[in-house]
Amino acid sequence: MNFLSQTIAAKPEPDWPALLAQPIAENNDPLVPLGLVNSPLRAYPAYFHQGVPGSLSECYVRRSVLFRLYKAARLLPAGIELVVLDGWRPLQVQQHLFDTLFAAMSAHYASESEPELLNRIRHFVALPSSDPAAPSPHLTGGSVDVALCDGEGLLLDMGTEFDDISPWSYSAAFEAIEKPNAREAEVIENRRLLHSVMIQAGFTNLPSEWWHFDYGNQSWAWYSKSGEAVFSATELQPLRQRWLRQVALQVQ
Repeated sequence: MNFLSQTIAAKPEPDWPALLAQPIAENNDPLVPLGLVNSPLRAYPAYFHQGVPGSLSECYVRRSVLFRLYKAARLLPAGIELVVLDGWRPLQVQQHLFDTLFAAMSAHYASESEPELLNRIRHFVALPSSDPAAPSPHLTGGSVDVALCDGEGLLLDMGTEFDDISPWSYSAAFEAIEKPNAREAEVIENRRLLHSVMIQAGFTNLPSEWWHFDYGNQSWAWYSKSGEAVFSATELQPLRQRWLRQVALQVQ
């Protein structure tokens, strides 16, 4: 068995308060767009195509994250490509995703308290936060949602849709099947392939989402045991703001 077919070990959910207490030493790595990126790395901004309010028509990540995405993509076998579905996320989008899932969970688990609901929700959607000391992972530009496709751009079967909230979305879920059928065996290999190349490239994986990987943020710091994150919340700089800053520098 080579590293591209390693079993995905089941991991517990993080200790969220401890994770969000990880120190951050922001390194000011800039956000970069993926629109000019060539094969074997593709970008498909899923939330924009779904019409999520505030979503962007471009995927952005920190520059060092892009380099690691390239590395992961180049580890893939010929004919298989890496697809980035989401990267840096505006707070408005994070809030919309949280509110939508909270409404769905509240309707289904009407007897549960708000803390119980929040515990369910954070397995799949982080609490919206632009707090520099404890930002939502996607607001840092260090989180990416990814999948695999063939050379024609058709997504490989990963067992569930992106953003599925069932128990099957857990990265190691299919590993527990004792006698997988042909389709399940294919899903197992596809997930192992994605997980292996992303881990090899320096990312960590959120156990409850086969598609979610991190580099540089607090989630990465927690799972990699690095002791310190290097990405806090960041944002795209509008042209007007950039010009004002440049004019101010010239006046000085």
